[in-house]
Amino acid sequence: MHSDTHLLLHTYRAAELRREAAGFRPVRRPLRQRMGWTMVELGLRLAQAPPRRAARAA
Repeated sequence: MHSDTHLLLHTYRAAELRREAAGFRPVRRPLRQRMGWTMVELGLRLAQAPPRRAARAA
C-alpha cells in the first residue's frame, strides 16, 4: 500500500474513533458504593483462601 494512502486511511479511522469516544461516558458510581463493593470482593477472596498454617492449641 502506498504510504500516502495508508496515512489517509489512518487519519480517517483516527477521526472516526475520536468521534465514537467523545460520545462514550463511563458510569461513575459514588465513592461509598465503590468502596462497599471493593470490601465485599475482598471479604469473599479472604473467605475462599485456605488457612496458611494450622491453628495451635495453647
